[in-house]
Amino acid sequence: MSKPRAAVFDVKPYDRDSLVAAQRGENIDWSFHSFRLDPSTAAAVKDVDVGCVFVNDRADETALHTLAEAGVRHLALRCAGYNNVDLSAAKEHGICVTRVPSYSPHAVAEHTLALLLTLNRRIHRAYNRVRELNFSLHGLVGMDLHGKTAGVIGTGRTGALVAQIFRGFGMRVCAHDPYPNEEWAARYEVAYKPIESVFTDADIVSLHLPLTPDTRHLVNEHRLGLMKPGAILLNVSRGALVDTGALIKALKARKLGGVGLDVYEEEEGIFFEDLSNEMLDDDELARLLTFPNVLITSHQAFLTREALSEIARVTTENILRVHRKEPPLEDTEL
Repeated sequence: MSKPRAAVFDVKPYDRDSLVAAQRGENIDWSFHSFRLDPSTAAAVKDVDVGCVFVNDRADETALHTLAEAGVRHLALRCAGYNNVDLSAAKEHGICVTRVPSYSPHAVAEHTLALLLTLNRRIHRAYNRVRELNFSLHGLVGMDLHGKTAGVIGTGRTGALVAQIFRGFGMRVCAHDPYPNEEWAARYEVAYKPIESVFTDADIVSLHLPLTPDTRHLVNEHRLGLMKPGAILLNVSRGALVDTGALIKALKARKLGGVGLDVYEEEEGIFFEDLSNEMLDDDELARLLTFPNVLITSHQAFLTREALSEIARVTTENILRVHRKEPPLEDTEL
C-alpha cells in the first residue's frame, strides 16, 4: 500500500522533529512548509493526501476547495480548537477533519498558574530590575493567593485542572460551565454559579473555553465592569474570547489589577514569529504591551515535551488510520 503524503503548514523545528519521531517506522511522505495555510497559499501544495494545520492556519471554503483539487481528503489539525476550519465546506469537499482534543491539559493549566504567579508577584519586572542592578522593591507588592476567590469559566479537562491547582493554594473556587460536572465539583469543593456571579465574586478569573459564536467576546465591557477593582484576568484559551478594545478601556480606567494572556484575537501573523526587526502594525496589541500589569506570552501554554509528543502521536496515528480507510482515534474526528 502506498504511504500517505502530508503537507504540513506553519511548521516550526519542534513540529518537524516531533512528527518525524512519532512515525514509529511507518512511513509518511512529509512536506514541511513554514507558511500558514490560507486561500492564497493553498495552491502551493500539489498531489497530497493530507493537509496538516495548526491554530492560525485558515481552512476556509476557498482554501479547502483548492486543497481538495490537489487531492487532499484529510485535514489533520495539530490542535484542539477548530474555529479556523469551515467544517461544512470540508464535508462538501469530502475532506475528513481530525484534531487533537487533549494533548496535555497539564501543560496549559500549569502555564495558567505561571502567568498568575508572575503577574501577582511582579516576577517579570523584578527580573529585569535586578539585571540592571536595581534592587528596589518599590512597586512589586503582590497579594496572598491563599483565601482569595478564583473563578474558572469552563471546567473541561484544562479548566478542571486549573481549579484543582487553585484549591491547592487554599483558594475558594467558583466556576461556570454550560455542562457542569457536579460530581467533580463536590469532590474538589468547587461552587458552580451563573457566569455574571463568577465575574462579580472572583479575585481571579481564568478562561478555559473553545471559541464559538456564543463565546466570542464573552469578556466584554459589561463583564469587565462586573469584576472587582484589582482583579486579575487570565486567558490561555482563544484570543477572541476577550474583546480587546473593552479590555484596553478597563485597563486605562485602572479597573484591573493584572491581565495574563497567552492568546490574542488578532494573533495570526504575529504570534510564533520573530518580529524583533519589524514595526508592529497592530495598534491594540502595541497598546496592551505598554501596560505594566499586562503579561503576554506568544501562545506557548501547550509547549512542553509531553504535549508535543502527544500532538504528534495522535496526528500521525490519524493520518495513517484514515489512509488505511480505518476510523480515526476515538473523539478526534469532527
